[in-house]
Amino acid sequence: MFDKITYKPFGEKAILIEWEPRIAVEISEEILLFQSKIKAKKNNSIVDYIVAYNSLTLIFKHQIHSFQIEVEHLKKIYASKTKTFKKASFLWEIPVCYDLEFGIDLLEMSEKLNLQTSEIIKLHTQSLYRVYFVGFLPGFLYLGGLDEKIHFNRKSNPRLKVPKGAVGIGGKQTGVYPSESAGGWNIIGKTPIDFFNINKQQPCFANSGDFIKFVEISKNDFLKIQKEVKQNTYTVSKTFKI
Repeated sequence: MFDKITYKPFGEKAILIEWEPRIAVEISEEILLFQSKIKAKKNNSIVDYIVAYNSLTLIFKHQIHSFQIEVEHLKKIYASKTKTFKKASFLWEIPVCYDLEFGIDLLEMSEKLNLQTSEIIKLHTQSLYRVYFVGFLPGFLYLGGLDEKIHFNRKSNPRLKVPKGAVGIGGKQTGVYPSESAGGWNIIGKTPIDFFNINKQQPCFANSGDFIKFVEISKNDFLKIQKEVKQNTYTVSKTFKI
């Protein structure tokens, strides 16, 4: 358990709970455990849980009349030994084509990092990335675990249009743009799969605590999978992560 946890009012119906400001697996796991404890005790009074790297925001159904009393309840829940079922986590395999047609910043990264493009791709695909939370855009996964050898500063002048499915690196992070948007990350490839589909029961397939592995595919494979995605016949490969 962590000693330095703060509770702050966040409007009339929300409480912001914060851990120390760093990205760490143990903090992420603590947040998810606390969330599950709260759900077991107070789920009827809370309508939404917003998970971030080092915070958990609780959105209550009704106005909070006494912040201090509510915080005392939360502290007791945090310290309790409430039994919760650990949420199953999955390892999702994400196909990515790193062809230079899609990886439009690979050559620049190669030159500045003094690495062959093949080395950048190898380093990017050999890591397992933890999903810390989902945000920024619907279906955008905040991932941890990028090899420090391919950390690369974000662009000083962001692009106005980054295509859907673009796989990028921004500083110490990597991620996939689930829809077309402006963005300043360095684009190294593209995936043909959907990270957010409003027509599905679960629009974003991954959750906090899951893991992502990027798998290199050819351009022909990209086009084949893209067609299957459009026909709604493609299923993202997943396995249980213990």
